[in-house]
Amino acid sequence: MFKEMRVAGLTVDPFTNMPIIILKDMEDKSAVPIWIGLLEASAIATELEKIQLPRPMTHDLLKNILDSFKVDVMKVEINDLQDNTFYATLYLKMGNKKYAIDSRPSDAIAIALRTNSPIYVSEEVIVRSRRIDLKGATMDKEGKEPEKWAEILENMSPEDFGKYKM
Repeated sequence: MFKEMRVAGLTVDPFTNMPIIILKDMEDKSAVPIWIGLLEASAIATELEKIQLPRPMTHDLLKNILDSFKVDVMKVEINDLQDNTFYATLYLKMGNKKYAIDSRPSDAIAIALRTNSPIYVSEEVIVRSRRIDLKGATMDKEGKEPEKWAEILENMSPEDFGKYKM
């Protein structure tokens, strides 16, 4: 079973300084953090901020190609999480043919944002994302493990995301 989610914002992992995209369900009950690369974060932030660049970047180019060939992005599904790596599928429709294309979640999300396509996350992935191994985590002053990311993220308000909140 899948839950529809939206991009709640971008933040930075304080341990690794890597960007994290935060997906939240439509009721703001569940959050999924996905660590992404700097270039992908830039592509997502550019779209979130509706910044028009003089030349198309990679995800803009792909959207232009899809539009030119009359290909619709039906949806994006983030459907697996293995060894701290998320997996996604882009569902495309061209005429009466449908295609499922393997994708990195960051690319799928960047395309979904540009095409106004829904983003779905497997309920199993939502549950498993709460147990992501934080390699950079350390003990706090009392010798306890830091809070799980999912708990932290679920309790964040839009103001906590700074410039790239939705």
